Amino acid sequence: MSIAPVSKSEVELFIELEPTVEKEVNRHISMAEEWFPHQYVPYSDGRTYSGVLDGEGWEPGDSKVSPESREALLVNLLTEDNLPGYHFALRSVFGQEGPYGYWTNRWTAEENKHGIVIRDYLTVTRAIDPVALERARMQHLQVGYAMPHGQDMLRGATYVAFQELATRISHRNTGRASGDPLCEQMMARVAKDENLHMIFYRNFIGAAFEAAPSEALRAVADVVTTFEMPGNTIDGFLRKSVSIANAGIYDLRLHHDEVLQPILRKWGVFDLTGLDAEAEQAREKLAAYLEGIDQAAARFEERRAARLARKAARQA
Repeated sequence: MSIAPVSKSEVELFIELEPTVEKEVNRHISMAEEWFPHQYVPYSDGRTYSGVLDGEGWEPGDSKVSPESREALLVNLLTEDNLPGYHFALRSVFGQEGPYGYWTNRWTAEENKHGIVIRDYLTVTRAIDPVALERARMQHLQVGYAMPHGQDMLRGATYVAFQELATRISHRNTGRASGDPLCEQMMARVAKDENLHMIFYRNFIGAAFEAAPSEALRAVADVVTTFEMPGNTIDGFLRKSVSIANAGIYDLRLHHDEVLQPILRKWGVFDLTGLDAEAEQAREKLAAYLEGIDQAAARFEERRAARLARKAARQA
């Protein structure tokens, strides 16, 4: 006679996974490299802006980065700017005591550097209109931020695992598309941090799969099938996302192949046994969703290739 899997409460999981958090914090600190935002900013290139100091107003020709990268840099920075909301949300999930609290504060301190370095670079190099950037920042932060799944620990950590990897890829590709070697170097440095953050959350949920596979599977299915980037409340986000996708900086193919699939394989979600009935249904839903994303990515790639071919023909 088979024995039905025993479910665990969130409090039980929180306590059981605390040693994993401590282990992952120690691993992270041993791997993290100290770096300084000011080392990536060419301050000698700066010029005073118009306004109180009566400098020069921003013009599009001031920017050295590609138009596609400019849009992505704006979205990336506005996303990083919402750190106060992310810190509050993560603390609501993990609390502020012990290894959980230490990680929340450490993660926040590291993420803060990303906004500092990107903003200083954009301002000094005149890559983006600083007035438009500040207005967008004010609007975005006034909307606020809330975790998509509230204070649910498994869903919160699962969401951040995927989001950190997505952000790493977006940062990396934004730098590559910029046309500026310094911008590429800066964004690669930021992306390296994001990858280490992803590993923390990925390993945390990996331990959750060992402790409570059915609960973890249901959490993963819920997160993947409803996933949106945290910058989705940015004004004009859909239009900006289309521009970023058309440039190949971040699109459905990358989301499917380089974000969802690698983490799901690491967790072995389609090899798990002993799941309860609800988790099995969630896994079927997840598989169907992934197939749909793969098909949608293929259609987008076909349309993008056709547009590029037509553009090339007109320019010939």
